[in-house]
Amino acid sequence: MLYHLLTPYADSFQLFNVFRYLTFRTGGAVMTALLISFFVGPSLIRWMRKKQGRGQPIRQDGPQSHIISKAGTPTMGGVLILMSMTIATLLWARLDNVYVWVVMGVTLAFGALGFIDDYLKVTKQTASGVVGSLKLVVQFAVALLAGYLCMETLGASPEVPQGMSTSVPVPFFKNFVIPLGILFVPFASFVIVGASNTVNLTDGLDGLATVPVMIAAATYAIIAYLVGNVIYANYLAVPFVPGVGELTVICGAIIGAGLGFLWFNAPPAMIFMGDTGSLALGGAIGSIAVAVKHEIVLAIVGGLFVLEGLSVMIQIASFKLTGKRVFRMAPIHHHFEQLGWKESTIVIRFWIIAVILALIGLSTLKLR
Repeated sequence: MLYHLLTPYADSFQLFNVFRYLTFRTGGAVMTALLISFFVGPSLIRWMRKKQGRGQPIRQDGPQSHIISKAGTPTMGGVLILMSMTIATLLWARLDNVYVWVVMGVTLAFGALGFIDDYLKVTKQTASGVVGSLKLVVQFAVALLAGYLCMETLGASPEVPQGMSTSVPVPFFKNFVIPLGILFVPFASFVIVGASNTVNLTDGLDGLATVPVMIAAATYAIIAYLVGNVIYANYLAVPFVPGVGELTVICGAIIGAGLGFLWFNAPPAMIFMGDTGSLALGGAIGSIAVAVKHEIVLAIVGGLFVLEGLSVMIQIASFKLTGKRVFRMAPIHHHFEQLGWKESTIVIRFWIIAVILALIGLSTLKLR
């Protein structure tokens, strides 16, 4: 919004020229989202405590320590994240950019689905909210539309080689892509829905999902900036995606909103993000990865989320096939709790893993 309001006057007022720069607007989005979180957070938490009473129900089949330590903590903290992120994006991003609306559409749609899920859990005081199958149907419907829009937007650009919009670049190789044709749309939807649900599974300890999401957002901010610049893209031999650099602003908004939320979510958490936040943030990262044509790299950058998701699938498959469990409890962060690791130890070590994976993901830009 600020870009459209102020840049027309940049010739008369030199100061307004800074709004043309992505780096400046990204920094503005970080600070705006952070400040909104700081100012709105305390009153929102008080209001949620009053409305939610006993807070989010704790799973009885989860770690027994959580029943005591986390009972009564209000959920739906994702509302704070989405509010600060959305306002920051609307203020600092270019609103004539298709990719901005695609990513924000996925984020808010998944956030609304998570909000309904959290609301049902709180009002019914049960660990079960929206039926899992219905949740997946809604997610895939939104993700299919997002994948189609990304494909069509890129395909309509005369600066992009024919077929690139329906292909998936392979990291560590120059000019090596997997042509998917129309199958690109279901593939893109799988990436978006997979990212959303694995982030949701990771959100089981205070701060465990928040920081890795911010790390992934920072990584994709760099990728979006480079991929959206034809000079850098050609130098690095990565697909050039016109206009996608604007997603750097959204990544900045995610970082600022995440930092602000972490202030209140740091152990012991004053509020949980709930499905409202985790489904939305995962969807945001997934849709950004699709838009910047770095879908496979997300499996590296978001490797921690992949590990959490795989641990659940392995646990379920093993129990159904053999009657035995591979892990003491899934997702895998609960396995380490059962081994006697302190919550803070698990969280910080998982953060370190997320940083290492992000650096490996960034290295794919140069190692080709």
